[in-house]
Formats: sequence, structure tokens, C-alpha cells
Amino acid sequence: MINIRLKRYKKEFEHSYSFGVFPILELLNYNPQYVLGVIAHPKGLENKGVAKIQDICQINNIPFEFHGKTIARIGARQNDYAVAIFQKHEPDLNPSTNHVILVNPSGMGNLGTIIRTMLGFNFCDLAIIESAADIFHPEVVRASMGALFNIRFHRFSNFSSYLEAFPRNFYLMMTDGDVPLPLAKLAPAYGLVFGPENAGLSEEYRGYGTSINIPQSQSIDSLNLAVSVGITLYHLKTNITAQG
Repeated sequence: MINIRLKRYKKEFEHSYSFGVFPILELLNYNPQYVLGVIAHPKGLENKGVAKIQDICQINNIPFEFHGKTIARIGARQNDYAVAIFQKHEPDLNPSTNHVILVNPSGMGNLGTIIRTMLGFNFCDLAIIESAADIFHPEVVRASMGALFNIRFHRFSNFSSYLEAFPRNFYLMMTDGDVPLPLAKLAPAYGLVFGPENAGLSEEYRGYGTSINIPQSQSIDSLNLAVSVGITLYHLKTNITAQG
């Protein structure tokens, strides 16, 4: 029995939701201890993914039930066969690995996509400088396709708080950065710092380390944040010298 009054998600909740079979399986595989329960839609009775979720819940003594009206009430889409309710948590960052640092990211879709992209290129530590999109929002979880449950992340009130906790080499991704990305040599452990979607990093960040630009045409003013992160991480993943 799920002993939580389930409503549409609000930031102040101590729990959040993961909609859809695949993200729920990721949650159950990597963080079953935080799952408070799973609700499935009756139309998913014949779905193999739902059956697998039910089996994992049974093994881990996680409440599981079928209830279509509850799923609709909390904001799931018509093709969502299941919803997991999970306890919010922030895993500690690994001080010895390279970090992605997002300063004031505001787009939930971008944030979720970045998380998925990070995991795709084996970057598993994310620092978020507030104010920022709510990393626990179901739309962020959905956009990450469950990758949120397989990375370490932590939120900081400002960049100074992060800097104090994790001193390292910083590389500031700026449209007018001093060094083109293909020529950049990064010394680990490093932090890759990306600014907000609308304005990028302010000039004050140049003082923290080396500024780097992604070469682009003059036809646009800047690249989408998630695209910029993807290009950068792909380059670092495939460039052995830069990767260190």
C-alpha cells in the first residue's frame, strides 16, 4: 500500500515522480532504496516492461498497484503505463572526477537532456548553481530517460560554495572564449562550466580559469546549451590528450 497522498508534482514535495517504463526500470536498477511505490495503468497489464517492474518491486518489497485514475491525476501522459514515486536525494559528488557545472540552467528539457548526454560520455558528476530548474521535476526526469538515477548531482547556492568544496582546474565555456575547443588541453581533475541559456557566463567567470569557445558560424549568436554540452563532452571523450 502506497501511504502518500498523490497530487500533481510541486517543488516543495519531499518526493517526485518518474513517468514511463524505461525511466522507472533505470530507477529500480540503480536506486531501488529510494522508491516509495509504483502505480501501473491497467492498460499495461500485457506490457513486458510493466511485468518486469512488478517483479523487481516484489523482490525489493516495494509497493506496487494498478490504478489508472491516480496516474492521470498526477499528470502522466496517455502512453505512460506506469509511474514511480521516489524520495528526493542528492548523491555526493566524487572529488577525484571531472565535473560538469551548470550555472543557472532554466530549461527543464535542456537539463534532462544534458544529464542523459553526460552519462552517454561517462561524465557522472553534475553541479548545479542556483537559481536553476528543479532537477527533480518529472519533466527533467523524463528528458533524462532515467539517467538522473545513474549520476551524482548536487545543488549549490552560488559558485563560491562549489569552489570551496571542490577546488580544481576550471574551464569556462564562453562564445568568445580565448581558446578554441579543438586546441584546448584540459588538466584533470577539472570542472567544465556552462552558463545559462539566455546569457551565458558573465565576464566575472573569466578569472576562475581558461575560457574556451566552440567554433561556430556567424549566422547564429550561440548554440543551444544542451548542444554545447554535447559537443564539448564528445570532444573530450574522443580526444585522448584532452581527456587526460
